[in-house]
Amino acid sequence: MVIASIVSASVFFWMFLAESLHARRVNRLGRLAFGASEKPRNWVRLVPIVRPLAFGSLAGAFALLLQLPPKIYQSATVPESKKRHIVMVLDVSPSMTLEDAGPDRKISRRKRSRELMESFFQRVPMEQYLTSVIACYNGAKPVVVETRDLEVVRNILNDLPLNFAFTPGKTDLFAGLKEAAKIAAPFQPNSTLVLLVTDGDTISPTGMPRMPASVSDVILVGVGDTKSGKFIDGRASRQDSSALRQMAARLNGTYHDGNEKHLPSDLLKAVTVRAKPGTFEQLTSREYALITSGVSASIIAGLPVLLHCFGTGWQAGVKRKRNQSKRVDSFNRR
Repeated sequence: MVIASIVSASVFFWMFLAESLHARRVNRLGRLAFGASEKPRNWVRLVPIVRPLAFGSLAGAFALLLQLPPKIYQSATVPESKKRHIVMVLDVSPSMTLEDAGPDRKISRRKRSRELMESFFQRVPMEQYLTSVIACYNGAKPVVVETRDLEVVRNILNDLPLNFAFTPGKTDLFAGLKEAAKIAAPFQPNSTLVLLVTDGDTISPTGMPRMPASVSDVILVGVGDTKSGKFIDGRASRQDSSALRQMAARLNGTYHDGNEKHLPSDLLKAVTVRAKPGTFEQLTSREYALITSGVSASIIAGLPVLLHCFGTGWQAGVKRKRNQSKRVDSFNRR
């Protein structure tokens, strides 16, 4: 950047000096160039500044491009700064097999979770994300970490009996969130979406983990009937929407009751836009140098044409009156 700035300043200085000498010569021949007024149009006064700026910017951009390393485009590799992540915490407790989910309350909570996630995959640009799945029961176990293969994730959601990987006990959702925070900790800031899918029938009042700086959004999706529950292990199990809503508030996230409706498109658009960097944030020094060189070259090439066509309102030659031109035409006809 320092060398490019020096080159740009040097070219601007010499071009400004040349424009000043040229302006002095034009002033001496003002009557020949611009007629009786001896002055061009008002906008031409900016040319001695605009042209040196354009030349200086073009030289600086070229000098910067010469210093930058060549850019190689490889579809197989993604820069670390551009990686986006989804960490899915999936409740695999036995209560997820109860059939009181869906609009008709006739499918299992596990199947409803699969439907919700399939809709999620169809409306989110998953090619931009690396997906990790954590199975959660009375503990937490990572099933897959940073995969781009959605079929692997679909296989996990498709009634894979992950509950047999745990010893029977009480559901501990905080263990799944702690594992999610552990996986997401080394990622780039604001690059991770944590998605928890559960029936929320047992939530501990204490032990809430703190999400790292890499987590930009947390979405809690509840499945199962919120009013009447199903009996399992000697107790009634139902989706505790109030506890899930409170849990989402403590995580600065969003709660959605997925028993009847899929995740709102507005919510998905908001979290994906927040996770995806803006257009200007993705531009590097190379792109700015290319833009600068293009604009500067266009100004340099366009100024002579503008000066020729619109630099002055005076036209060289003798203007003939209409009566005189008619007499000359009639005389020529004779």
